[in-house]
Amino acid sequence: MMAIEGSLSDVSLADICQLLALGRKTGCLTITDRSDFGYIYFREGRVIHASVLNRPDRLGELLVKNGIIEKEALAKAMEEQREEGHGRLGEILVRAGSLSRDALERWITIQIEEAVYHLFTWNQGSFHFNPDEMPDEKKVFLVSLNADSLLMEGARRVDEWTLIERKIPSMDLIFKLVRNPLKQEGVQLSRNQMKLIPLLDGTRTVTDLVRDAGLVEFETGKALYELIQAGFVHEVGKKAQEGEKKDDLAVRQHVTLGQAFYKAGMLEDAAREFAEALKGEPGEPTSRFRLGLIALKSKDAGEAVKHFESMSEDEGQGYGVLRNLALALERLGRFDEVIRVLNRANAARPEDPDLVLARGIAELKSGKPPEARSTFKKYRRQLGKKTPPPLYYNFAVLAAAVSGYLEEAISLGREGLRAYPAEAPILVNTGAVLDQKGDHEAAEQYFLRALSVGSTALPQAHKNLGDQAYRRGDKIAAKTQYETAVKLDPSLGDDVYLKLGRIALEEADNELAILFLRRAMELNPQNVDARSHLENLAAFP
Repeated sequence: MMAIEGSLSDVSLADICQLLALGRKTGCLTITDRSDFGYIYFREGRVIHASVLNRPDRLGELLVKNGIIEKEALAKAMEEQREEGHGRLGEILVRAGSLSRDALERWITIQIEEAVYHLFTWNQGSFHFNPDEMPDEKKVFLVSLNADSLLMEGARRVDEWTLIERKIPSMDLIFKLVRNPLKQEGVQLSRNQMKLIPLLDGTRTVTDLVRDAGLVEFETGKALYELIQAGFVHEVGKKAQEGEKKDDLAVRQHVTLGQAFYKAGMLEDAAREFAEALKGEPGEPTSRFRLGLIALKSKDAGEAVKHFESMSEDEGQGYGVLRNLALALERLGRFDEVIRVLNRANAARPEDPDLVLARGIAELKSGKPPEARSTFKKYRRQLGKKTPPPLYYNFAVLAAAVSGYLEEAISLGREGLRAYPAEAPILVNTGAVLDQKGDHEAAEQYFLRALSVGSTALPQAHKNLGDQAYRRGDKIAAKTQYETAVKLDPSLGDDVYLKLGRIALEEADNELAILFLRRAMELNPQNVDARSHLENLAAFP
């Protein structure tokens, strides 16, 4: 299915959602109206998540205002969330026993429903449906809501909100209770109206009422409208807007919209907005950081480094900036700089074992296997009884082997395979060590297992099988494995192309040999054997 896009002036959002529901579509519907931005995720026609920019996640305060949790429990959970640097507030509350999972799911559902209802009120702007795009389940809760029910309730609310807006045209208006209905005989108030009565003191805007009453916007607006109609409440003013430079406002709008595009996976649009923000404020840190991340996602590590390094010293000390800078430098092969950046990140988070693991990998790639081996041992000590991730075994095996500790490398590899039996890189690296020790049959079995368990065939496994065949003198099998390897990874290594060149020479295919040997020289200009073969071919064409 191709992306769907258009204007809300031509077709209503409700109609679009109905079509997606009837077609049982899966993907993300984004809606943009100037600086306003929202999105709805569908899975097989059912709504699983929705959110609207500038309508912050009010889960915590909604739970407190409605007596679901205590204020102290919320404060503790928010502090834990800040310390972890990630994690969903609701999950932390459930884990702490402050909130049941049923209650969490109920309130999350309310939030998502309210976001959809709010988007249904938009009649301007544009929409874009990107098929198969899904939210990050580590960051947001997913539900499964019947789109037809949402459409019916949304239509009812749109009709009611049209009436409400006649009395409450702006969320910045301030209302005051002029006659107390609690003192009037025969007046029956709804639960939501009862919540508003003590808050209507002539100082709160409608936005403030939404927040302080613990209600959603529609409930607040409807209850307030009914009190106005009954003559109990009058408008007394409007919130004065704080002075703000026009340029500052424009920068903030670009940043806000850019973040929304980024969150929705619309990276080109996000980059455009962040670039516009930097025109108005060259040092704007959020734009710099996000543009760095976008460059990383686009595999432009050089551009990413430029953005991360251009941030001021204070901004550049942040853990997130340093970790991503290290990643970009690693992709550029600047491993000594990676180690220095990781050491700076360690000052921000000295107890983070992931930094130790990353430093060990950088040390190994920079040609310092003994240092890497020592760092990996430190990582294991810091990790305690937890099982290391596959990445650790992949590189720890190599560090031990290159440092001369072959038995240790094999032991690490087998330990890793007990935890991750289908991890192809561990199989390949352990097989390579066994091959180095002379246990060629066991090594071959490891390489074959790597090819069978991987979702994609590993070039290195084919290369290693080719080396075994080449050593046995089976040039036909070696050629087949090498050609498969370089087809999967054209930059696998100069030694593969050197051996392919030698095989071509033995087959008297000089033209093909020249192609392979030149490729070996491109990858490694210091390859003496490849240069010698090429000189001989030039001397005796």
